[in-house]
Amino acid sequence: MDDVRHAALLTDDVDVAVRALRSGGLVAIPTETVYGLGADAENTAAVARVYAAKGRPADHPLIVHVADADAIDDGWAREIPLWARLLAAACWPGPLTLVVRRGPRAGDHVTGGQDTVGLRVPSHPIAHAVLRGFGGGVAAPSANRFGRVSPTDAAHVLDELADVLEPGRDVVLDGGESHVGIESTIVDCTGDAPRLLRPGGVGVEEIEAVTGLDVVDAGPAVRAPGTLAAHYAPTAEVLLVASDEVAAAAVDALARGDGPVAVLADASVRTPDGATRLADPAGSIAYARCLYSALRQADRDGVRTVLAVPPSDDGPLAAAVLDRLGRAATGSAR
Repeated sequence: MDDVRHAALLTDDVDVAVRALRSGGLVAIPTETVYGLGADAENTAAVARVYAAKGRPADHPLIVHVADADAIDDGWAREIPLWARLLAAACWPGPLTLVVRRGPRAGDHVTGGQDTVGLRVPSHPIAHAVLRGFGGGVAAPSANRFGRVSPTDAAHVLDELADVLEPGRDVVLDGGESHVGIESTIVDCTGDAPRLLRPGGVGVEEIEAVTGLDVVDAGPAVRAPGTLAAHYAPTAEVLLVASDEVAAAAVDALARGDGPVAVLADASVRTPDGATRLADPAGSIAYARCLYSALRQADRDGVRTVLAVPPSDDGPLAAAVLDRLGRAATGSAR
């Protein structure tokens, strides 16, 4: 029965997805970061279904995805500082969300009642085709239950949400694996300087180079997606450990009865006796790409403890991976 339901929801036809959005349906859309669960951002009832499907609190804002930077001046935003426009010109399409003063098209139902809205132009060609065909904004948080691990392929979406999506009304659009693998950088653009709310594929150095301003890394002035201390969490407990602590941590977990144990680290870290290997990413780019799939695999395999060694390089995704691992560890801690 699950296979039949999955087949009824799954498509690779962009026109089918566009028709679903126009009729008030939900569409799981592939982006370069993760898959989003999208709805017409100006359809209050459709957006309410996104919140219900995810179990997402109503005061948590959604990111509105648009086809190009021109949408900033098409009713979605107002009072945009020049440096934010420079960021949009340099980084869109791409894994960057700009939080700006909301315009008349961004209602309370997508902003969580705030005077701001998050806008993004994704670079995935299928997402871009959907947005072009639809012609409006698509409100799309990650296509998973609230607080859980984000999906990076269509099968993940079906595993998470097939039971709450309606075949014939809703669609899961298959666009292959997300090539970035973790959510977008979020920058608050409502002050005098860029304020980093969530690290992602666009790093601080790039933001500062584009804007000529120092990034302020402080507590969020506005509520933004994915910034809770506990988030992106599997059922398994995630422990962040140094490479030379893996063996001892595995022994301790098994002695406590917290097995099976699995390791997520680069190939230089040996898998201890009694543990299994989830992945061995070489560097932060590969780590980001496999992180959520690995955490999902841990749950499928019945792993109770994941020993994660963060990437050792200093690329823009290294900070983002460490951020997601920290939130997963907090969210999964027993």
